[in-house]
Amino acid sequence: MSDLTLLIKSRYPLVCVETQEEARLAGILDGICRELNLALFTWSVADGLRRRGLEQPVYDTADPMRALQHVQAARIPAVYLLRDFHPYLRDPVVVRRVREIAQECTQWSVTLVLSAPALELPMELRTEAARFRLHLPDEKDLRAVVEETFRDLNRGGRVSWKLKPDELAVLVRNLRGLTLEEARRAVSRCILDDSALDHTDLVKVLQAKKERVEASGILEYFEVDREVAALGGMENLKAWLRRFRAGFSPKAREMKLRPPRGVLLVGVQGCGKSLAAKTIAREWGLPLLRLDPGRLLDKYIGESEKNLRTAFDTAEAMAPVVLWIDEIEKAFAGAGSSDADAGLGRRLFGTFLTWLQEKKETVFVTATANDLSATPPELLRKGRFDEIFFVDLPSPAERRQILVIHLQSRGQNAAEFELGELVEATDGFSGAELEQVVVAALYGLLAEGQRRLTVAHLLEEARRTVPLSRSRREYVEELRTFARDRFVPAN
Repeated sequence: MSDLTLLIKSRYPLVCVETQEEARLAGILDGICRELNLALFTWSVADGLRRRGLEQPVYDTADPMRALQHVQAARIPAVYLLRDFHPYLRDPVVVRRVREIAQECTQWSVTLVLSAPALELPMELRTEAARFRLHLPDEKDLRAVVEETFRDLNRGGRVSWKLKPDELAVLVRNLRGLTLEEARRAVSRCILDDSALDHTDLVKVLQAKKERVEASGILEYFEVDREVAALGGMENLKAWLRRFRAGFSPKAREMKLRPPRGVLLVGVQGCGKSLAAKTIAREWGLPLLRLDPGRLLDKYIGESEKNLRTAFDTAEAMAPVVLWIDEIEKAFAGAGSSDADAGLGRRLFGTFLTWLQEKKETVFVTATANDLSATPPELLRKGRFDEIFFVDLPSPAERRQILVIHLQSRGQNAAEFELGELVEATDGFSGAELEQVVVAALYGLLAEGQRRLTVAHLLEEARRTVPLSRSRREYVEELRTFARDRFVPAN
């Protein structure tokens, strides 16, 4: 509010706000105008101009040109909120009229606030305008919405408040990333479902958050507490996670320690990098967002970069959160060249590096990569990430641990299996290949009508499998050689 007040007091003639929260923006402007003793008018093509606080709209101002003529003729100190006005800025006559108002209005303290979900100004108006970012509501705003919504629904005394103070804090944190109206609807649905607001609603509001995140089509929301398999091996990575978890504590803030920034997981395909990203979120008790680089790309100029910024804005609004960038090399392919994709990869890469270095909110980035040859060298420089781990093929002890995990997760008693021969027979297998051995053996069991899985079944499937370490031996060895002295072993 103070930033927007400063823009209006500085007499910027045009302020552009990209937001879905029209009502919230109007409420903020109303408070500013009361403080500065300015009139507030709102405009839409449906209603025309309407002075805030008065029911009667200004006559014959639904047409954008007539509305601008009224602004120019009224000459009173005021703020005009023009909602979804941008389609009319394709008309050169409308643009000319806005320019004239912008050049004259500093004499009588008029600010035009243009509001829309997406807003692109014509070249003639860009030097006259300031852009304002309306952040999503913080925890203070969301707590107020929870309490206000409960009061509204409890006027007849028919609903009950069963949240403890710490549960209220969790509920509010789970609402982060939603607009005020989305949060209000989510809380209302929770209360009306069982006439109470209690601990069971902590999970329910996450569904609303998941729906909002995935509506953008750029990010996916993962519920990591459900059906996330245990991570076999990677003891160095697990030890690092236990150590750096303290970076989120109040004690770390007292010591002026910033929360951990992120890790880059490089390694052989199928060795558990994706599962490690989910494990980080589960171990630290944080939400997990997945960014698929393929979803960023758009055929229109500038839209891919905008999609990336939208993803970062969403992640920051939900902080603290783990942002998993899967196969990060795909997002910045061609970053070292400006010819292959007209410089798109380089621009996306620059945007990412700037955000990674300057981000204010607690967004822990977990990036995974398979092909280092396509990874820009700047990404590997110390300081970009807190640590870069190399995920190698599992050792014999890790293969045993992984096999036990997959057997037990499919209803088998791992203690009944003598796994020594199988561990030896699966030398060079990745974690994904070990899982497939178990899955394929169980399918064979069903097909043959047998009831009991044996080590012989598993050995037969292992012998049929050609692991990546053999089918692409040169690739795996080259990757291992490159990583040996550069990265910290995760295993």
